[in-house]
This record gives sequence, structure tokens and C-alpha cells, in this order.
Amino acid sequence: MQFTFEYHGKPKLHNPVFIEGLPGIGNVGKIAIDFLVESIGAKKIVNIHSNYFPHSVFINEKNLIDVPVLSICHKQIKKQDFLFLVGDVQPIDEPSCYEFCGAVVEYLHKVGCKEMVTLGGIGLQRIPKKPKVYATGTDKKFVKSFKGADSNIYGVVGPIIGVTGVLLGSAQQKNLPSAALLVQTFAHPAYMGIKGAKQLLHILNEKYSLSLNLRKLSEEIDEIEKEIATRTKATELPGERPTEDQSYFG
Repeated sequence: MQFTFEYHGKPKLHNPVFIEGLPGIGNVGKIAIDFLVESIGAKKIVNIHSNYFPHSVFINEKNLIDVPVLSICHKQIKKQDFLFLVGDVQPIDEPSCYEFCGAVVEYLHKVGCKEMVTLGGIGLQRIPKKPKVYATGTDKKFVKSFKGADSNIYGVVGPIIGVTGVLLGSAQQKNLPSAALLVQTFAHPAYMGIKGAKQLLHILNEKYSLSLNLRKLSEEIDEIEKEIATRTKATELPGERPTEDQSYFG
């Protein structure tokens, strides 16, 4: 087994938009996509299984185990079909990442996907007060269509690693217009980039008229950000001096 697509219904799709958000730096993409999928009530239509996912299982709320799985969810909003890639893992190494992204793009090609967006973080050495979003991709016009994202990204970040980046390369080979939205976040393993995720959602909401209720997320930010800032500050090394250096980890 490499990648097995398990279908849970095959809705008729018309030029769907695909948005990816998997774990990465600050988990900004995962937080954003999970909030989005829950808010609009998107339903799983595909589960993707693989022996290229991490060799582990998760303990669920029923105190039983779940194997790693990535899912594609679907929702139609104002006659526009959307597909969302969600999950708790990424492929374990470079070859499996390329194979996975190729399989996903092949699926998107078959269902007539018209454009792709991937979500990720730019790691900073301190918590940004107002995270800035950058955009890059395969098509200049499409990249510039995301209002609020800075497309002058050359020299600002390094390579886009993981599914968030490799999906763009795979999509380019299929002539599928694609963009990555990368938001500044704190590069600390315990940090959850909720504030950065909110910035991503603002831009997606503006671009695609998703009618998201971001006030709900804002109410969570004040409490959670304070708790996380306290926890991460306590783990800083004595004498550590934060800088503005940034790089992208996936």
C-alpha cells in the first residue's frame, strides 16, 4: 500500500477550489483549516490511508486508537464547490511527500479542480504582534488576487518545505493555478499560532466570500494567546536574545 483513497460519497463537483492545511510551524494551516471546516460544516468525502504516514496511532476521546489518516472534505458555498485537505500528520520523508502530493493533484485533476491554495507558517524567534501574510505560487495574477497578502516574498523566506510547498510544484506540472499563503508565527514547538491562523482566514474569507464568523475565533485568541505566551516564555533559555530572522519550515 502506498496511498489508498477511500471514498465516502462522490458529489458532483464543478470547478472546485482546493485548500490545504496540515500540521507545520505554529500549526497555523491546520488551525485555520480545522476552524474553517467546522464553521461551514464541510463533510468528509475521501479518507487517504498510507504506510508512508508516521508509524504511530492516536488515542481518541473514547480512549481507543485511531490510525493516521488524511481527509478531503467538501462543501458548496454560494454555488462554488470547495475541497479541504485536513489531518494530523504529513508524509514521513521526501519521497513519500512527493508521491502523496502527486496522488492528490492527480485526484484534483480528475475532479476538475480550478485552483489550489496551501497554508503554512513563517517561523520567527518571537511572537509577532500582528502576523503578516505573504503569498507566492505558480501564477502571478492568481497570487496577487489575495488581498491583504504581500506577494513580494523573494528573499524574505527560504524554501517551502513539506506538503504545503510540494503541492505547488505538483500542481504546476498539471497547469493548475496555485498559491501558498504563509503567515508569520512563533517558531516554538509548544506554540499554537491562532492569531496567525486568523489572518489566513481573513484573507480566505475576503477572497472566497466564505461568510465565516471570525468573532468566535477572536474571543478564543485573547485567552489562549495569554496562556501560550506565559508557557513559552517560561521555557526560553536564559540570555536568549530574540531576533527577526525568519525561515519557513512547512
